[in-house]
Amino acid sequence: MRSETLTLACDLIKRPSVTPDDQGCQTLMADRLKACGFQIEAMRIEDVDNLWAVHGQEGPLLVFAGHTDVVPTGDSSAWTYPPFEPTEQDGMLYGRGAADMKGSLAAMIVATERFVRDYPDHQGRLGYLITSDEEGDAYHGTVAVMERLTARGERIDWAVVGEPSSTDQVGDVIKNGRRGSMLGYLTIKGKQGHVAYPHLAKNPVHLVAPAIADLSTEVWDEGNDFFPATSFQVSNINSGTGASNVIPGTAEIMFSFRFSTEVTAEELQQRARTILDRHGFDYELRFEVKGQPFLTDRGALVQAAVQAVTEVTGQAPELSTAGGTSDGRFIAPTGAQVVELGPVNRTIHQIDECVASADLDTLTEMYYGIMVNLLANR
Repeated sequence: MRSETLTLACDLIKRPSVTPDDQGCQTLMADRLKACGFQIEAMRIEDVDNLWAVHGQEGPLLVFAGHTDVVPTGDSSAWTYPPFEPTEQDGMLYGRGAADMKGSLAAMIVATERFVRDYPDHQGRLGYLITSDEEGDAYHGTVAVMERLTARGERIDWAVVGEPSSTDQVGDVIKNGRRGSMLGYLTIKGKQGHVAYPHLAKNPVHLVAPAIADLSTEVWDEGNDFFPATSFQVSNINSGTGASNVIPGTAEIMFSFRFSTEVTAEELQQRARTILDRHGFDYELRFEVKGQPFLTDRGALVQAAVQAVTEVTGQAPELSTAGGTSDGRFIAPTGAQVVELGPVNRTIHQIDECVASADLDTLTEMYYGIMVNLLANR
């Protein structure tokens, strides 16, 4: 017999909410939150559905944050089971979003229902910030909601983001920070010509190759106790006409920085330009900062989360800032303490994404424990 959390996870996975289409997931969640006394506010911003919900009248605010959108399935015929038909097999729940992050959303809701039932007059306030634009451009999701909340004086004290943080078993890792993320869009201007007459042309690929080698071997910083060293990676290269006998006139390169708190985005931009200038070719370059690094190295939230995980599993979790970005990057700059706690991330974004069914019930207990540790009247 399916547990309450597993049943809700399946109901969410059935909805093909490929970013930024919510497919009614937030309505399903909002109905359950409303039934246990939450004030519901739907925020439709451009083509993105967002949900803001609050329980309680005053005091510090603990928010569960997450997203209902999922990445595309890829070739659905390559899946063992249809990606939007949740399937249990050998103790695993298969389906797009099982780990990232509809399993977390289900655990949050069920844990919240139990907590409000057990502690109807709890201290402080309990909230939800859910978007359908985390896996996509992320322009009209959490970042836009945070702008509205800040403008009207709403402040989040603690945020638990349900991203799949765990490595080998649920709860073994809590993310208490994330590196910054910045994209670079580089266009190298050469001169098109015939491959048989290279002296009459300028090959932009040849021009930029030594510069890319320098950028990729540059030591940007050494990291620190909480963050690994800043990294530079080329993600896309586009050049050429498609013909084999034409030297291209331009080359376009997209690259990414994942950076620590030891360096700022502005410093990285200036140093990158200095390296490119040293090679003397004509180029255009623009940057897009996707998120600043953030860290919650101590405080009530970290303490509550570590205690909850330890009580449920018997093992203290590791605190880590490794991995990609999350919507926590939009919440932390307001002064909120932020952690990420969710299922094992081994199959996220992959064919046959899955999560251990029992882990969702374990995660429910962890979320419940965090609420008890921060908001229970004792």
